[in-house]
Amino acid sequence: MRILQVINSLATGGAEKLLLESIPKYRERGFEMDLLLLNGSEFPFVEALRQRSDCKIIVLGKGSVYNPGHIFRLKKYFERYDLVHVHLFPALYWTAFSKYLFRIKTPLIFTEHNTSNRRRNNWFLSRMDQWVYKQFKTVVTISSEVDKNLRQHLNLPKDRFEFIQNGIDVESVINATPTNLNDFSMPENAKVLIQVSSFTEQKDQTTLISAMPYVSSEVHLLLVGDGPLLEAARLYVNELGLNDRIHFLGIRMDVPRLLKMSDIIVLSTHYEGLSLSSIEALASGKPFIASNVPGLKDIVQDAGILFEIGNKKELASSITHLLNSEEFYREIAKKCVDRAQNYSIDKMIDKHISLYNKHV
Repeated sequence: MRILQVINSLATGGAEKLLLESIPKYRERGFEMDLLLLNGSEFPFVEALRQRSDCKIIVLGKGSVYNPGHIFRLKKYFERYDLVHVHLFPALYWTAFSKYLFRIKTPLIFTEHNTSNRRRNNWFLSRMDQWVYKQFKTVVTISSEVDKNLRQHLNLPKDRFEFIQNGIDVESVINATPTNLNDFSMPENAKVLIQVSSFTEQKDQTTLISAMPYVSSEVHLLLVGDGPLLEAARLYVNELGLNDRIHFLGIRMDVPRLLKMSDIIVLSTHYEGLSLSSIEALASGKPFIASNVPGLKDIVQDAGILFEIGNKKELASSITHLLNSEEFYREIAKKCVDRAQNYSIDKMIDKHISLYNKHV
């Protein structure tokens, strides 16, 4: 079976990481799976995929993913594959328009990765969504909240939805070797927090940064990722006078090793679908603290610790409790590892293969 995965780019993000991890595994199982990028800029994930797999990487350009010209460029590639699997907006729109305009017969599948987006609050785009999603044979949802919200948003038959949770290579995270603390400008007695996420409106590094004055001065924070709000975060850290305790690491390809080195993992965010970084956090053997938002609540509740969006003092209190109570720390860490076992990438791939076979 020939399958084409389509996504905006391989910039760092959950959907992008999912393809980086899963495409080599599909090919190991005998699927001829390739990847098409609207923007083929050389992000680290692109080179990582080349090293892990011999899949073909098709690049439509290195400019804006919002270029409507992609509608016309997509046509010839769709016709070469048995099935096309699409991720994220605007790839969602361009593939739907291309299918309709050129009467493409190749079945399309779309995976919805988030519980919310700004289109749903826009009168025109909300109605456009109704038509766009109908161009796809199946819409995959990755968490119960994503599933519930999308069903409420779209007027589609129930059988057009398929619930498949994302997954990671749990064992590779569990068995990762910790990075050496001496590689960073931190004292030997430092307690290390880490958040791995893009610097975008969706994420909420601001609350985590704001919590730092309320915890012990021994606590240091590593912020991994890149994005349009990175510079604003740097300025805020400087404004608070926390440059010696908060460290910006940029994009890293050794995230599991960084997680294993850290004492506590945090994901402060405004909304999520099913964050792969949160599953990696659970599997790391360290306590995980996350914002109480749909998508995270499902996987963190009764395992890690949830705090209300924007509540810096509640977050700081949870951090302090973990660091001051060894018994509580071990209890939460064990629950997190146990929960991670539910999110195996192999289980996810099995379910996707069943879906692919249904349409081809």
